[in-house]
Amino acid sequence: MHHQNSIGVGLISVGWMGRLHSRAYLATRQFYPELPRHPELVIAADPDERGRAHATNALGYRETTDDYRDVLAHPDVDVVSICSPNYLHHEIAQATIAAGKHFWIEKPMGRNARESREIAEGAAGAGLLTSVGFNYRHAPAIERARHLIRSGALGRITNLQIRLITSYASDPTQPFTWRYEEAQAGSGVLGDVLSHGFDLAQFLVAPISSVHAVTEKFIPQRALPDGGLRDVENEDYAALLTRFEGGAVGILESTRVAIGPHAEYIVEVYGTRGSLRWNFDRMNQLEVADDGSGYRTLMTDVTYGEFGRFQPNAGPGIGFNDLKTIEAALFLRSIAEGRQLAPSAADGWSASEIVDACLRSAASGQWVDIPAVTGVTTTQT
Repeated sequence: MHHQNSIGVGLISVGWMGRLHSRAYLATRQFYPELPRHPELVIAADPDERGRAHATNALGYRETTDDYRDVLAHPDVDVVSICSPNYLHHEIAQATIAAGKHFWIEKPMGRNARESREIAEGAAGAGLLTSVGFNYRHAPAIERARHLIRSGALGRITNLQIRLITSYASDPTQPFTWRYEEAQAGSGVLGDVLSHGFDLAQFLVAPISSVHAVTEKFIPQRALPDGGLRDVENEDYAALLTRFEGGAVGILESTRVAIGPHAEYIVEVYGTRGSLRWNFDRMNQLEVADDGSGYRTLMTDVTYGEFGRFQPNAGPGIGFNDLKTIEAALFLRSIAEGRQLAPSAADGWSASEIVDACLRSAASGQWVDIPAVTGVTTTQT
């Protein structure tokens, strides 16, 4: 039975991210009790029996299916979470748009800018509200950093550096998966990791206007199940110089094959009157220098973003899963208020245009301008 005041959730793909989405939806009732409609987990789709069992037994979905089209056709489903591998995003998003359902999709939204554009334009054309999994922008310290930057506390922003250094593909004996195949993943570390950096840069400072990039493939082959080897088709590493609207310049760097750091996602922003630093490793801290005496470390507390919903004061921090709860609540608020508040499909398209521009720049050795996107981008609102 579907309750009038609830919002029916359909999940497509019960992997790590699908489970995270589900837990985030469930947590909104606890952390955002004022939302007019709370999620009800209706149906989850996964070709794998274990995924379906988890959806029922651990997450509490009423029904499961092995065909995602059952989710879109279900009369009780109001919103859809698209958490499938990259190569299915475009097909599933187009079907979700055709079904007229609001959706929350993971990044990279499309395998390339064309796919991302078709998803964003399709959603806008159908009047749908969207959310894209740019979860790092919801960190309370990032919200505070944005306020400091946008309020002029750091003066005119001159330059920034963003490094997203991760180790998940650092073991050369790890088997070949869809992530290393262009037809299935699209780009490598650019779409998978650095798209978060593009979103953070644009959320904090301004739209990126042009890029000059290099890419590298440090582990050129991966093992197949039969013992053979297969060429890795996309990049393990990317670095770029960026120009921003308004005149700031930046350096962004990312790798998936670092040995040492697991999720060192570092943001440094410099201005004429001060600077700030944040590292996801220490998500609940923000370093600020704005009085000439060097950095002071600020602990996030109830005055920072959404922190006060999760903890009563500084000290007990919040974590990655809480960022997803904030994201779920923004998506649900978007739907309740009929306006785009969560990171949008247009934001996903914007990041995708930057990914493609980096690939073109790395191939040509030239600066490449970033094409404009249409629709509601929430990086600037």
